[in-house]
Amino acid sequence: MINIESLDWTKQDGLIPAVVQDADTLRVLMLGYMSKESLTQTLQCGEAVFYSRSRAQLWRKGATSGNVLKLVSLTADCDNDTLLLLARPAGPTCHLDRASCFPDAPANFLAELAQLIETRATTPLAGSYTQKLFESGIRRIAQKVGEEGVEVALAGVVQDEDALLGEAADLSYHLLVLLRARGLGLRDLLACLEARH
Repeated sequence: MINIESLDWTKQDGLIPAVVQDADTLRVLMLGYMSKESLTQTLQCGEAVFYSRSRAQLWRKGATSGNVLKLVSLTADCDNDTLLLLARPAGPTCHLDRASCFPDAPANFLAELAQLIETRATTPLAGSYTQKLFESGIRRIAQKVGEEGVEVALAGVVQDEDALLGEAADLSYHLLVLLRARGLGLRDLLACLEARH
């Protein structure tokens, strides 16, 4: 994944800043620092381990809270002195119980919606429209995608931009529900689009 020895450990007293992003939404979650030892442990255990400058010791993110950061990928910048860690958080990243230490950091809302749909599929919420769709079965969900597709086409021809956007949003939502009902998700769709590019 990364050659530890090729990194420039000399600029910040043996530490390298590590920017952490959510692998699915690309929201910036936090900034931490890594030493050679913490980076080695991260690669070995598959969860983010940082070096705490204030405590002068290694710190496995989520060791006490359970809100670990599961490593997806790790890359170095062009100067080999900063890391970008893509991770899947198992709960809030921030010690203030927020998703991100940067509360106003932009995110991919479509990816956040896909995560919410995944949550509804695995953890039902009574009264949720998404939950009702899952309970209605794949045929009904597919029917809704068809209906919304026709409404998008009609709005594109005879309605204004707001109506078109509203129908496109409905179609996008129902498509994500259908993908999840079939065991697929936004990542699979994006991978398909990327492969076709």
